[in-house]
Parts: sequence; structure tokens; C-alpha cells
Amino acid sequence: MQAVRTLKTISGSLQNTARLEELRAQRRKPGEASFFFYDAHFRREAVKVLPGEYFVHDQNILIMTTLGSCIAACLWDRDRRVGGMNHFMLPDAGDGGRYGLYAMELLINELMKCGASRGSMEAKVFGGGAVLGNMTTLNVGERNTRFVLDYLKTERIPVISQDVLDVYPRKVCFEPDSGRAMVKRLASNAVGEQVLAQERAAAAKAVPSDAGSIELF
Repeated sequence: MQAVRTLKTISGSLQNTARLEELRAQRRKPGEASFFFYDAHFRREAVKVLPGEYFVHDQNILIMTTLGSCIAACLWDRDRRVGGMNHFMLPDAGDGGRYGLYAMELLINELMKCGASRGSMEAKVFGGGAVLGNMTTLNVGERNTRFVLDYLKTERIPVISQDVLDVYPRKVCFEPDSGRAMVKRLASNAVGEQVLAQERAAAAKAVPSDAGSIELF
């Protein structure tokens, strides 16, 4: 029996490796996330969305990101069963996925290319934290949060769940085929410094142009 289980495990690992290689080999658009890996905790293929990036898919893959003052909007079409996530840093209008307006329009357009419709989209929103005390005066997280909620209201895309503001960095996982989202609040000291450093590094770079609940893990 043990030998059978071992063979199944090896077979599963080979399949995962093959799928990852296939994903990595596919040509990606400017701004589309491309860091694919096998997540040992969830035992499945995953893609990490970095600041300024997005990812859209309709199959069983985990879309992940880590947030400080940034926002990740997870949009899902309940009829087409396709979803995606973005990760933007600033609420301003600008050219590139770092900016809220561009990031939201890009995500919606990519979903619609996959057959999604604005009328059947729903949203889950994460981030906007004041991860360091000296960042509160800038109100970046608050401004990001206000922007994305106002934008979705204007576009008539319902926000069915959210975990925003407060002082915590967050790790977010999203399943684009089911609309399921999970969030983990991280310690707001050293991790906050690390997340903030990641966001600052991204800001210095030019970036080319069951649903309904949030689970804690």
C-alpha cells in the first residue's frame, strides 16, 4: 500500500512539473504575471502577482500576492467562471499597472477577452493597510481603498467581500475558476518592512503597459 501511495505522489509531482513548464513556456503579455511555482501548502500550481501585474485564468490555478498599502482586486464572472487579480500601488490615473485606473481597466478588459461580462462580474478587494506607523500620514492605503471601492461602484460591479485598511500586511490567494478567496493577515513589523520595500522597489520600476466569502488560512 505504501508503495502505491509513493508512486501516486511521484506521478502527481511529475504532472505538476509538466504543467508548470507548460505555463512558463506560454508567451505573456506586458504586465501579465509570470512567476509560476508549486505551492507545497496548497499542493497545487500557483502564480505570484507582483506590484503592477495582473493575471486572468479560467482553470484550477492559485493566484497569489502579498500586500501592504497596495490593493488587489479579485474579479470573477459567475456565469463564465473566469477570474483574475491585479495589484496596484497608487490610485492615480497613469500609464501602467502600478496605477489604479489603468490596473482596473486592464483587468476588466482581459476578463472580457475570455468571455466575461460586466453584468455578471463580482469583486473581492484586499489591502490598503497602513503597514508602518510613519506611513499613516501619507494615507496611501486609504486612498487606494477609496479609489477601488468608488470605481467598482461606478462600474456597477458588486463588492461581495473585502478585507481592507487596518495596519496589517496581507497574503491573498484567489481561485479564478471558483471565485474562492483566502486571506492571511501577517505580522505588522518585520513583514511590513519587507512588503513596503517590495512596493518601493516596484514603484521605482516602469511596468509595461464558493464565491461570496473570504477564508482565513
